[in-house]
Amino acid sequence: MLLMMVALFSCASDAQEDPVDVEVQTDIHPSGRQGETNGSTSAKASTSGIVYHGGPILRGTTNIYYIWYGNWSGNTATTILTDLASSIGGSGYFNINTTYYDASNVHVTNSVHYVSSTVDSYSQGTSLTDAQIGAVVSNALPVLGTDQNGVYFVLTSADVTASSGFCTQYCGWHTYSRTSGVKYAFVGNPDRCPASCSMQTAPNDNAGADGMASIISHELEESVTDPNLNAWYDRRGNENADKCAWTFGATYTVANGSKANMHLGTRDFLIQQNWVNTGSGRCALSF
Repeated sequence: MLLMMVALFSCASDAQEDPVDVEVQTDIHPSGRQGETNGSTSAKASTSGIVYHGGPILRGTTNIYYIWYGNWSGNTATTILTDLASSIGGSGYFNINTTYYDASNVHVTNSVHYVSSTVDSYSQGTSLTDAQIGAVVSNALPVLGTDQNGVYFVLTSADVTASSGFCTQYCGWHTYSRTSGVKYAFVGNPDRCPASCSMQTAPNDNAGADGMASIISHELEESVTDPNLNAWYDRRGNENADKCAWTFGATYTVANGSKANMHLGTRDFLIQQNWVNTGSGRCALSF
């Protein structure tokens, strides 16, 4: 996640249908919420390591599903973010996640497949509770299918908010359903609160979509390394992406004058760094 709930990017969310009973001893358990918004002084990368707590990772190919919630008519985000999901697998960036493993020493695989999407035209209104976000996912499963190796992203248009703290406590979060077993994430549109959830630069000429690209990446890497919120996180409850939230490493300038830091598929993106789980650990853009 990202801030107190998870560092404005992620942690365990209240949308989780049943609480996970985990003995965490002196560690703070992650909430799944990206609790830090842009500019938060608590979003600095940690110099400590990250600890394995015994839970599962996502093995094999991770499948991505999008649920376009609200009104996305005429918005280039539907192409930009689909391109991201289709090209992030196999990249040096996603390869960072292969430094994470489970109790059988099986590592995350650098393989991501974008499967499909569906549209939800405001079935739960424009101010969503965590439970309603879970309902959006449940309602989409008959269309998208129930995939235990999938991550389902609820992507909201700019006129939609999340009542538990979008823009003030988080930009996105991830969790899982104890009923269906699926992993899912909420990703709000930074066009609603650019000062909190946007990097103020748009390499693809769409500030909302460009901001969402980084949030999606954040929640994706946490969903594969800590899908049930009981695998990889540090003593402060920060998951791998939380430890590098709002840090972008070396950047370059694209044709429209915006900043980017990686080229995936046919596009340039500005995406936050991720925590490399080797040695003493570090934030990086590739491994």
